[in-house]
Amino acid sequence: MTASRRTGYMWHERFGWHDTGHTAAIWPPNPMVQPIQAFENAETKTRMASLIEVSGLGDELTRIRPRVATDAELERVHDRDYLDRLERESGHIGGEGGDGETIFGAGSYDIARIAAGGLIECVDAVLDGTVDNAYALVRPPGHHAEPDRGRGYCLLANVPIAIEHARAERGITRVAIVDYDVHHGNGAQRIYWDDPAVLHISLHQDRLFPVESGDREENGGGAGEGANINIPLPSGSGHGAYFDAFDRVVAPALRKFQPELIMVSSGFDPSMLDPLGCMSVTSEGFRGFAKKLLALADELTEGRIVFSHEGGYSAVYVPFCGLAVIEEMSGHRTAVDDAFEEGWRENPAHILRDEQRDAVDLAAALVERVPTP
Repeated sequence: MTASRRTGYMWHERFGWHDTGHTAAIWPPNPMVQPIQAFENAETKTRMASLIEVSGLGDELTRIRPRVATDAELERVHDRDYLDRLERESGHIGGEGGDGETIFGAGSYDIARIAAGGLIECVDAVLDGTVDNAYALVRPPGHHAEPDRGRGYCLLANVPIAIEHARAERGITRVAIVDYDVHHGNGAQRIYWDDPAVLHISLHQDRLFPVESGDREENGGGAGEGANINIPLPSGSGHGAYFDAFDRVVAPALRKFQPELIMVSSGFDPSMLDPLGCMSVTSEGFRGFAKKLLALADELTEGRIVFSHEGGYSAVYVPFCGLAVIEEMSGHRTAVDDAFEEGWRENPAHILRDEQRDAVDLAAALVERVPTP
């Protein structure tokens, strides 16, 4: 167990009030498709918040109060026309993000602004030294959102908004994003495509979502060439594949880039129980991700690291995965046992397979292209 740390924790009850409606996955109902609650719904986050409290872990964390992100903060990343449309539709009966699939209800734009502003507060708390690290349990998520539209349940690009605050207001010049959500982090890739001062690393299931992005060949452009690394892993990958990718791609890329701040897009949809992914990570795997990232932050950034919640659509299992990560971040282990993990511990999915090693080999070759300070 790691030494005890001051870990910031941000959650707001209104995140559970964001209404994503009733669809069939991402498709609207039709005469042969019965409506059902959207996969991205409040349960996956509110149940995690509940477990943090009933486990006693919440008593060991430093609460960070969220706030509404300002127009100026949002406009560093998003087009004004897009923000105006979100505000207009949210102020009436709701609408959709612009991809035809990202449904939101009345009031959701205000909630999204609290999520973005709350993440900024987490970054400030870490940079001020008020806390050692921080976890923002936000909703709606953000890593698919692009400057001019929402995608994949995401309305605002929470992590880039917080990064641009750190660069504009806090004197931070080099930031790394590590995204282990099962889906490709297309939003940050597009936003920072030609920016050499933000390293974006996405570990994701190959060709899952968005199907047209996330290939290794997408390596950044212009001045940002080399600062975008995609690690598409074969479906079914477990701890062996992910840990190999962390050790042979993520760690050396971060060491070469030398960030001043690490932002983590923390999605729990690579889990064995997730309905929108086909990966095999357990809560102990996510604990391992956190352990590796915390060690890299200690080595490279004086410990400055902030986790922002993204996907994860198993209301039953996300709470155990999130608890494990925050336990590792804080150094406080609770009495909660993940009953699922015991049965999956020896699952052969965790063995590093040849095709997984080959995928990591190809991604590891990109490290030499990472821009240096």
